[in-house]
Amino acid sequence: MAVSEEYLNYVTDQLSEFGQVDVKKMFGGIGLFHQGLMFGKIGSDVLRLKVDEFNKKEYEDKGMKPFYSEKKKKGMPYWEVPADILEDKNKLKDWVTKSYEAAVRTKK
Repeated sequence: MAVSEEYLNYVTDQLSEFGQVDVKKMFGGIGLFHQGLMFGKIGSDVLRLKVDEFNKKEYEDKGMKPFYSEKKKKGMPYWEVPADILEDKNKLKDWVTKSYEAAVRTKK
């Protein structure tokens, strides 16, 4: 799940409206953290955000599905961000805020 420097720079720029984001290499990809909590991840040049019952419908309405780990043989609570959301910093800020709130609720 390599991440290109170009894609990482693009995503971090798009996240600039949200606030401080810490980037950590992990599991062959990138973990995205705010105030010590992981709210998103990047792998294979795809941004995924944490989803729970409070923001799941927005992803489903856009036709998105959870990340599936072949290694763990199960879905994970990180869903791909639709291109139209990623391209709009203000919409992305709203989605990231909800994902951070999901991280706060689960404390992970």
